[in-house]
Amino acid sequence: MPPKIVECIPNFSEARRPEVVDTIIASVASVNGVRILDSHSDVDHNRTVLTFVGTPEAVEEAAYQGIAKAAELIDLNHHQGEHPRMGATDVVPFVPISGVTMQECVEMARRLGKRVAETLDIPIYFYEEAAIRQDRKNLEDIRRGEFEGIKETIATDPYREPDLGPKRMGPAGATVIGARQPLIAYNIFLNTPDVSIAQKIARRVRNSSGGFHYVKGMGVLVEGLAQVSMNLTNFHYSPMAQVTEFVRREAQRYGVGIHHSEIVGLVPSQAMVNAARYYMQMDGFESDQLLENRLYGMEEQAGAAVSSKVDFLDQVAEGTPAPGGGSAAAYTGALGAALALMVARLTVGKPQYAAAEAESWQVIEEGEALRARLTEAIQRDAEAFDGILAARRMPKGDEAQIATRKEAIRVASLYAAQVPLETARDCVAVLRMTLRMAEIGNLNCISDAAAGAHLAKAGFEAARLNVKINLQGYEQDPEAQAFLAEVDSLRTEVESLMVSLESILKERAGL
Repeated sequence: MPPKIVECIPNFSEARRPEVVDTIIASVASVNGVRILDSHSDVDHNRTVLTFVGTPEAVEEAAYQGIAKAAELIDLNHHQGEHPRMGATDVVPFVPISGVTMQECVEMARRLGKRVAETLDIPIYFYEEAAIRQDRKNLEDIRRGEFEGIKETIATDPYREPDLGPKRMGPAGATVIGARQPLIAYNIFLNTPDVSIAQKIARRVRNSSGGFHYVKGMGVLVEGLAQVSMNLTNFHYSPMAQVTEFVRREAQRYGVGIHHSEIVGLVPSQAMVNAARYYMQMDGFESDQLLENRLYGMEEQAGAAVSSKVDFLDQVAEGTPAPGGGSAAAYTGALGAALALMVARLTVGKPQYAAAEAESWQVIEEGEALRARLTEAIQRDAEAFDGILAARRMPKGDEAQIATRKEAIRVASLYAAQVPLETARDCVAVLRMTLRMAEIGNLNCISDAAAGAHLAKAGFEAARLNVKINLQGYEQDPEAQAFLAEVDSLRTEVESLMVSLESILKERAGL
């Protein structure tokens, strides 16, 4: 399996104070698991574009740290620059790179937006694939009016109402967060200071005015030259070479030419290969002919050859005391949670299930938390049983040692019961969740929701048995009695939920 890698390209409204930019970058880099790939500051735009990658968890945390630091150091009331902006951290896109789906990036955007709104009191708008409202998919539509205009209308204009957070803009403004495919920030400088020419060309080249479908553009003045500033949102269908030649021909109409061009941030190698094919007429040229790409592929294959791990199922089958039934219960419950998440993710975004959209997103958020807890419980249960074994190995040479050992076994046994009890609770929560997705979710996935429910039930029963076995001999202990009473109560609820599931399956799918 390829490693999970997400790219994040936050745009910060600062470039003229290097010390501020450095501090923001340092806050991002401080998160373990994140690698800074590029930083591009444009003084005329007064904007810095940062590119970093890492695991989804690390990238999400690093994005938050960058937003928090920018909010602390940047005041939009005193900001000026050529580039449109509405926030200290203006826009934060997540891009799937390896082993990560677009849906996962959407969920990252939603979680980050909620956290920023709640902890930093910043208005949040979602865009592109993470958009909640269809009229907010395009960044330029959200940002129209910029900081000053939005600040005046955010509390009174329903269109300006943020998706999350306060209906007011402080010094940090508002932040747009989303998920998208890789984008190329591509600027072409003209050999003229007449910015009106760049503006006319931008209108011809961009999609909104009838130009290239995957091009957004504007004309600005940068370093004394007119610049056609563009974002290529899909370089496969709006290639860099063809866009460049279009701009060149349009510039000739006004008696000017291209001075030079630049790429802001990083660019997929395939985009450059496509440009080489176009200009050098190397129709058969492929990216794997690049030496570095071939070497990188060899390194990955070597790494895959030497890397190995023992599968959980193999560990259970080895014949060792742990992992055992308690760990298997948690594993089974986590698998049930994964199926609930699958159904929820196949429900969101489907017009015929619009009524279930909000609840499905809630299932995704809560289901991921349940899946994480149950996954963690796989190891916790094994460690808890190891605690009993350690207590039993304590010395028992005299009465004091016997008493100490006896109490240690009691404490370890109660803990060994507490872990599967928590697993049992979580399995019941998964069962409730799968039942609800069977009731409202994508009908094509109703059998998957039902499978998740049965797995959750199986996980619960396995966990319940582990609670009872670990408490044998302690039935008169008040804490043990509370544990046993709880699992009995949960079992009654499980039986009721399974009856409801059978009814839902019959009514919705005839199963």
